[in-house]
Amino acid sequence: MNYLKSVPFRMCLMVVVLIRSRFLTVPVRCVGVGGQEVSGSVMKSLLLLLSVLSLRTHGARSSYGSSPDRVPVLDLHLDLSSLLHRLDPRFLSVTIDASLAAEERSMLLLRTQKIRTLAKALSPAFLRFGGTRQDFMVFDPKGGQQLTAAPSAEEACGAVQLPALLEGDLKQNWTQQLLLLQKEEHQGRYRRTQFTELTVDQLQSFSSCCGLDLVFGLNALLRTAQNRWNSSNAASLLRYCESRRYRMSWELGNEPNSFEKKAGIRVDGGQLGRDFTRLRKMMSESSLYRDAGLFGPDVGQPRDHRADILGGYYVDGRAASLEDFLDPTVLDSLAVKTGEVLETVKRASPGTPVWLGETSSAFGGGAAGLSDSFVAGFMWLDKLGLAARMGLDVVMRQVLVGAGSYHLLDDDLNPLPDYWLSVLHKRLVGPEVLNVDAVSGAGGGRRVRSYLHCANRRSYRDGAVVLMSMNLSPRPVRMQVPVPVSNSTVETFVLQSDRPGMDGLRSRSVKLNGVLLEMVDDETLPLLAGVPLPPSDHLQLPAFSLAFFVFTDAGAAACR
Repeated sequence: MNYLKSVPFRMCLMVVVLIRSRFLTVPVRCVGVGGQEVSGSVMKSLLLLLSVLSLRTHGARSSYGSSPDRVPVLDLHLDLSSLLHRLDPRFLSVTIDASLAAEERSMLLLRTQKIRTLAKALSPAFLRFGGTRQDFMVFDPKGGQQLTAAPSAEEACGAVQLPALLEGDLKQNWTQQLLLLQKEEHQGRYRRTQFTELTVDQLQSFSSCCGLDLVFGLNALLRTAQNRWNSSNAASLLRYCESRRYRMSWELGNEPNSFEKKAGIRVDGGQLGRDFTRLRKMMSESSLYRDAGLFGPDVGQPRDHRADILGGYYVDGRAASLEDFLDPTVLDSLAVKTGEVLETVKRASPGTPVWLGETSSAFGGGAAGLSDSFVAGFMWLDKLGLAARMGLDVVMRQVLVGAGSYHLLDDDLNPLPDYWLSVLHKRLVGPEVLNVDAVSGAGGGRRVRSYLHCANRRSYRDGAVVLMSMNLSPRPVRMQVPVPVSNSTVETFVLQSDRPGMDGLRSRSVKLNGVLLEMVDDETLPLLAGVPLPPSDHLQLPAFSLAFFVFTDAGAAACR
């Protein structure tokens, strides 16, 4: 339908509500009862009101045609008086997989304008460079024989861009490289590769210009005959970085519990501790790195009933199903693993921060067609909420770019649904964690999950809070909130697939409040605006949706 004829004003409201409830844009010419056309100013006011009404009522009918008064209601209790935890401002952080440097020319992709624009929107954050292949990479300095000279400070931050032809060639080569990396992953064989100053220069330029704090992963599989870490290659890398005054943190080894499987080398906890002590001593001898961060060990899934390591994935990417991404039992498994690790750390080293240093939805490179689609957002938002509530300081998303199916950007560096979810979290959610409980209600149950934070004070005034909620079911729900939250104006940010129903869960596109999210150009993100709603004790949560509700006037004592 393209146009509607002029209709009497008393019928106009019904027609526009019908149209806007389907998020269509259709020109309508409204006339009054006496035949006079309604003025533009009146129409603007009417449409603004209808925007609010459509968000209040959107999803009130489920796909099964239930009436609004049969929509399940979930009663929430929000504690605004005290904090559970205060997190690092870089809580949501990202990684670049070391596989990007397997063919070193691919590192030049970090100089493209699009990826820098997208990365800046995630600042402040850590940028971890690592992964399985970091333990098969050797620094091979070329001196003046680099593939390309290190950019100057002006060039590094965008004064010089990659030529379009070179960018296209790099993207095509990276796509081909991904097939080779995937084959190696499935075979469990990893070739040793060399990297030069080019990799380090591009990482440092990218991170510093995007406001990210670089954490560089060192190879821990370089071993002596006595199975001690051979630190000579790392020493060479540190000397180069110090000579360029590159400020960064360091990590030693990726998932040392899997060294035996990957390389036939077994390193126990005692030896690993001595290896870290050796690296810390090297750093202490450097005027630049004596106070730099040293992180690790980054370890994987618990096995043999041990509680000394933290897993960052929910399911096996080769066997995961769509239903797994919507299963509350699967989502709850993270709390069990995290609780075991936190208890172990508390006994062994009270007060030591625990991070999720490499995490996403499914291990083994992710679940193709799922980990990079809209449905992955349920695992991602729930992980952010749960990790914060349990007191993990930092959660590093695997990956911004790199091999696998769990990336935030696709092979053409376009943002995927989890990217937009991450940007909204970064802009709206503050580091102060509050408590929220579902205390009663006729429905909703475990398929509606909510988390509460103080709102980001860079975006909102003191006392504002943000409720993160998700609906894992095909039916809409209503959430009832108490006073004083119900007396506050609400800014609503609702994320849904661009396609309805179960089929839409596999989409790689997402809508915010009914508007498809796309970059305006390589330098500009779309306007990520919420819809203001008047005070109410009920919030609508559509089927299969993710939402942020910012209560701007909540006056939370804990958020002042």
